[in-house]
Amino acid sequence: MPTNSISSDANDVTEIISAWPDRPRLGAQLMIGKYGAPQEATADQLVWHDQGAYKKINVTRAEHHHDFPKPHMDFMEHTINYRVPPERAAALAEYDGSCTFDRTRGELSARCDLEGHNILTLNLAHDIVTGKMTAQQARKAFSEIVTDDIKGKYPAYTTALQFDPEGSDVAEFADTSTIPGSPERPDGLTDTKGDKIDGEVLGFVGAADELEVVAAIAASGKNLKPEIAEFAQMLHEAHGKHLEATLLLGQRIGVTPLETPAVDSFRQKNAGQLADLATLDGDEFSDAFVEAKVKGHTELIEMLDKKLIQSANSADVKLHLSEMRTHLSSHLAQAEAMRSHPA
Repeated sequence: MPTNSISSDANDVTEIISAWPDRPRLGAQLMIGKYGAPQEATADQLVWHDQGAYKKINVTRAEHHHDFPKPHMDFMEHTINYRVPPERAAALAEYDGSCTFDRTRGELSARCDLEGHNILTLNLAHDIVTGKMTAQQARKAFSEIVTDDIKGKYPAYTTALQFDPEGSDVAEFADTSTIPGSPERPDGLTDTKGDKIDGEVLGFVGAADELEVVAAIAASGKNLKPEIAEFAQMLHEAHGKHLEATLLLGQRIGVTPLETPAVDSFRQKNAGQLADLATLDGDEFSDAFVEAKVKGHTELIEMLDKKLIQSANSADVKLHLSEMRTHLSSHLAQAEAMRSHPA
């Protein structure tokens, strides 16, 4: 099986971990014995999803030295849904470097060599977050509890979480926008008139500009024909400037761009097309990039003509779309000229 492929077949998993160092191989077998075959298996890691109280369990081939509370190797990670308040972040870092969190995804993770010690890490992290302990008190408690565990006392803090992990909808934190005029994600587009429609229109416009910027960034890392590189840079600057103008317009007229499901679907479709393009390089990429710009700008103009301009309510938004159409037509003409007369 290729080293980067994913499999959960029992025979493949056995073959994979047979080549691992002894300690991670033992850890993998312990997790397989308790939770069954992993949902994902590559040459470097096994992954279980939604087992027991955990959002994810990850056992890696790679080992990392860790000397708290005594020298050992880290290779086993257990992750739960959990929101860590920003004001507790420093205390958690002081407590244990192998206890990590992702505030955006709402995850708290512990990495060690035994599941019981990861459970202990998470329990004491919860005590820190809830103000029951300081970081130093938690470090002292960790050492004492591990000592009891070694003596066969099976402390409660090593056998099960002493709290209920949060649901993902509670734990996740998407953060807040800091760029003025940024889009918002509505719960649903229930109003078919007025600002919400104009908000979705501006959402489409902003998404189109951002996608062009991302395409230009992808192009910048390729070995392009000089005229294509210049064209891509022009698109980057022009669409970046237009995106800024769109956000300023929304602020001026009091309409917030909306990331509706339709806008998100538009983003996904175009990201998929760019993903296919990104596999190419050199002249192949140059030619395909021009073809993509002809197709993409044609579709954007059609979307303006058949949907967005007709849907817009605000005269300011309609004017903005008309000006956008003029710019898109100019970009399209340049792309068609390059396609018809390649260097």
